[in-house]
Amino acid sequence: MIYDVLIIGSGGAALSAALKARMKKATLLVVSEGFPTRSQTCMAQGGLNAALGNISDDSTTLHAEDTFNASARIASKRMIQQVCNDGPEVVKWLDSIGVPFSRTEEGKIAQRKLGGTKAVRSCYSQDYTGLKILHTLYDQTLKEEIPLLNEHFLLELSVHENRINGALFYDIRNGEVKAIRAKSVILATGGYSALYHGFTTNTYQTTGDGITAALKAGATISNMEFVQFHPTALKGSGVLISESARGAGGKLVNEDGERFIDELKPRDVVSRAIWEQITNDKEVFLDIRHLGEAFIEENIPQERKLCKTYAGVDPVADLIPIAPVAHYSMGGIDVDQRLMSSVEGLFAAGECSNAHIHGANRLGGNSLLEIVSLGLKAGEHSAEFARERADTPCVITTDQTNSFITQLCDTENSVNFYEERETLGRLCYTLAGIIKERDSLAQLLSETERMIAQLPQMGLYDKGSLYNTNLTERIKFENALTLVKALTQSALAREESRGAHYRADFPEPNPRFAKESRCRFENGRLNITFEEVKI
Repeated sequence: MIYDVLIIGSGGAALSAALKARMKKATLLVVSEGFPTRSQTCMAQGGLNAALGNISDDSTTLHAEDTFNASARIASKRMIQQVCNDGPEVVKWLDSIGVPFSRTEEGKIAQRKLGGTKAVRSCYSQDYTGLKILHTLYDQTLKEEIPLLNEHFLLELSVHENRINGALFYDIRNGEVKAIRAKSVILATGGYSALYHGFTTNTYQTTGDGITAALKAGATISNMEFVQFHPTALKGSGVLISESARGAGGKLVNEDGERFIDELKPRDVVSRAIWEQITNDKEVFLDIRHLGEAFIEENIPQERKLCKTYAGVDPVADLIPIAPVAHYSMGGIDVDQRLMSSVEGLFAAGECSNAHIHGANRLGGNSLLEIVSLGLKAGEHSAEFARERADTPCVITTDQTNSFITQLCDTENSVNFYEERETLGRLCYTLAGIIKERDSLAQLLSETERMIAQLPQMGLYDKGSLYNTNLTERIKFENALTLVKALTQSALAREESRGAHYRADFPEPNPRFAKESRCRFENGRLNITFEEVKI
């Protein structure tokens, strides 16, 4: 069968796209590595930004201004305004399909203030906002009988003469390689913050496999150096403590009980302030004790449960030990206003894409808005593309991919890639983390090249075909090395500090770099350029 729309991923962006493509009468299939209810969307706790004005005066214009300012002025005003204009309608639609938003006493959708904003704007469902949105979208997907193919790992995209034809997948359950043909493909595979393995709020799966596949298929990726560090993750585990805790009045204090930063400044500013305390051998804590048990249980109950489970503290009575870790990647597959990449018919939505909204730094509360707003648009535009496409997608052969997997199973297993994955995560955090400089980035690049050279010695201990996660994790590690190179080379090339990218050797913004970085494979090598935002 040839599908009109093949959607790869199963989080909020993927399911929003699927529902819209279904409305457009497209034939479609949703394929994912895991299961929808385990996607990273569940981890978005704080809220979804929309200028409803239920709590304070607000407007879509003010929302757009806040977003553009947070981006360090290298985003598209056009795309930002479009998404901000969508905000109220997105919330209205989500409310209509059953998302259980928290309410004011008057019955309006409740909103809270997150960092970097001039208004109380973020619509929430306690501190389970992303989870509630995702589960509601999943319910609608089941209701619409949209076909889902789970536990299928993306191996590569099929492209002929710069036009998408489908994709190849590894069926984790039985070890088969499957080719799925489609007139259009939407990548909604998430970001790459798990490159910082052991130092991230993300699951281990979010290493940017969809971005790597797009890059290898000829697509342009952009802004890879911009990775947002969330200021308040539980020290030692990386478990996220939502910005909603600070929005409600939580205070950041060091071990001496001193407040050292305005807690609701943009995340990059707060993260650097915390990092400075840590590098001066000061422990840092989030204090929400003064909010009281009743408020915490009503508004941010998940934060209390997480603190008890993963840190052994009760925030009603105890300080919460925190440290900043990698949380969100602003870079990704470069797309146009239709959400289409430089490969014809290949669309991208959500955190795997750079839709020119976040620029150098994402505003808290905008990620959930983006995945629904632009997920819907990707579904619409991909369905339209499929309807207008005149040619038939090429036949996809699996011989070369099967040969690759056989070769991988036969590879010498003298270097443990799991140990190298731990090393890579630690190096990314210390050398390309909150604060970077030329020497540290050069060291990371050298270590990455060393690991790439050793890939022929990183084989498998599991040669079986049933649920061989050892194989998929090995492929994911190789993909991760490609993206770490892209991230590091982009960070080296950007000789300035802007948003989430802070260079100690270039501590100020440079007008020469008030552009997006673009990364492409050219003659087998990654090439980095800086270009104006085009849309």
